[in-house]
Amino acid sequence: MVLAVGLLASRLWLVEPVTVSSDSMAPALPKGSVVLMFKPGPLLGPVRAGDLVVFTSPEDGNPAVKRAIAFGGQSVAIEDSVLVVDGVPQAEPGIDHSRIDGTYFGPVTVPDGHVFVLGDNRSGSIDSRAYGSVPLESLQATVLWPAGR
Repeated sequence: MVLAVGLLASRLWLVEPVTVSSDSMAPALPKGSVVLMFKPGPLLGPVRAGDLVVFTSPEDGNPAVKRAIAFGGQSVAIEDSVLVVDGVPQAEPGIDHSRIDGTYFGPVTVPDGHVFVLGDNRSGSIDSRAYGSVPLESLQATVLWPAGR
């Protein structure tokens, strides 16, 4: 009985599996992948650029998994598939630039108290380029497994 209660409590407040429902995070997280979201993650410490975060998508109301890119006061742009934060091109070893060649966006400045999120599959992702930055208080979890980096 204690074990069952412990497992239930863990699922309610600590760790919960979520199935990735789109290809927006491919190849890191293909459609159908299961990730473990760590619910207290955003409360225990600051989310960092590169972390995978979970929030309710403004697009369809479902849980969304995206990569945190930039935070309040930072500028974000995509220049011919290269992510540029505060004017500095970012190394993104998990991004297949040949799949997103010719992609341009911004620059935009992230409002204070917000995070700019992107899918790794930039050509097939609905993310902050479409619905804007996500308020930090809207983050429900960070991805515990597979690791976000």
